[in-house]
Amino acid sequence: MRFALALCFISTPVLADEYIAFHSPSGNIHCGLTVSADYTGARCDIFQITAQSFTSAPADCEFDWGNSFAVDATGGGYLACVSDTVADDAGLELGYGQEVSLGGITCSSAQSGMTCTNDSGHGFTVSKAKQSVF
Repeated sequence: MRFALALCFISTPVLADEYIAFHSPSGNIHCGLTVSADYTGARCDIFQITAQSFTSAPADCEFDWGNSFAVDATGGGYLACVSDTVADDAGLELGYGQEVSLGGITCSSAQSGMTCTNDSGHGFTVSKAKQSVF
């Protein structure tokens, strides 16, 4: 008696998590672009600020405030209340005039700062002298 062995491979699409770490040439701004099943967005941390645009933390922020900016795929730019950092010296150095995109968000590096914008035109711009969300 012969038995036939049949192997069945079921293929289902898998959403792969993606992350790109990068920083400005000066090293003052470090960012991360994230795409995962739970979140798509960009975050930049700025370390030296000569004029802080946002000084009043919300009452519910128990962590660091005023130097982390974020935008997700669909909302507006915002300040993030954070207890960590996205700084990664091994990340890509994004030269002035260059940009990187992931998940519908594009971040552009310029001598005047770093700007990250989603497909809806919302995001943030950070520099040593000024920070803004839109």
